[in-house]
Amino acid sequence: MANIINNYDLSHNNTMALSSTARHAMILDSSDTLADDIRHAIDFAAQHSLPLFVLSFGSNVILPNELNALVLLPRIKDIKVLDDNADSVTLEVACGENWHEFIQVCLDKGYYGLENLALIPGLVGACPVQNIGAYGVQVSDFITKVIAYDLTNGQRHEFGANDCQFDYRHSFFKDNEGRYLISHVVFKLHKDERKTLTNYGDLSVMAQVFATKNGRDLPHPIDVFHAVVAIRESKLPNPAVLANCGSFFQNPIIPIAQFNTLKAEFHDLPSYPIDDQVIKVPAGWLIDKAGLKGKGVAPILTHQKQALVLTNHAPYTATQDDIRTAQDFIVHTVQDKFGITLVREPVWVK
Repeated sequence: MANIINNYDLSHNNTMALSSTARHAMILDSSDTLADDIRHAIDFAAQHSLPLFVLSFGSNVILPNELNALVLLPRIKDIKVLDDNADSVTLEVACGENWHEFIQVCLDKGYYGLENLALIPGLVGACPVQNIGAYGVQVSDFITKVIAYDLTNGQRHEFGANDCQFDYRHSFFKDNEGRYLISHVVFKLHKDERKTLTNYGDLSVMAQVFATKNGRDLPHPIDVFHAVVAIRESKLPNPAVLANCGSFFQNPIIPIAQFNTLKAEFHDLPSYPIDDQVIKVPAGWLIDKAGLKGKGVAPILTHQKQALVLTNHAPYTATQDDIRTAQDFIVHTVQDKFGITLVREPVWVK
């Protein structure tokens, strides 16, 4: 049975490195005892009138200085092959597996599809919640099932892909924030090295560079993986070096009419068509064009190379209030210049 730890320091459990302490915490690292551990956590929380809060890698959350909750830290590790044939493989992956390292394991074994999502910080259990995506790929493209425990009653549930209600940076689990603890995610990956996607942004050029370097005419999924890593490392700060939580704002999706009006004034405005009604524009470009790259409200500043990322220059002493001040300043500045309201991507924990 997992122990409950009092006054648990979460400062090193969030990549934004905000000062934060949980009133209680429980580390969940065993599949064998998980159901019993969750029931114990539910009973303890009820007895002490506390909410339960699931904290994965902490790469997509903004934590308060004091979190009056029982924090559950899922750390179970396991990768199980459920089905393997000539065309595809189905894997059941435990919530505590490191996301980037899991992709590396897949590529080593010839399992493809997730290479575009390389170097996204976090654990596997969190990937369905935000429906993480990058370079034209969303993780929902490969998820067939999510296994989760209902934290209101301890019941185990299996959610099919449709049940997860995936959308752009969204899912059923995000709509039901705090209710479920995801224990395992089931992925179906392909084995066709020709199906890798490179037609997004600057990935095509960089993937071809790696392909040529490795003596190939066309990019292999491994070339795409290395290209994504190289691009992300050139643009995004490593949280271990400069505290951040990745992309802080969602890329806005706006009506075509509004886009055309903006394009007439800002001829270099990039865009990614969605359908004949709406179009996606990059939030990082909007922030940069508003003159905010490298700026904000100290100690929280946008990154010098990627304005979409907010960085913490006072790790372990900066607080949620500092984030709020910088966030509001950026949102208001972009709204005044473009008439677009940026929406925060990481979860704001109260």
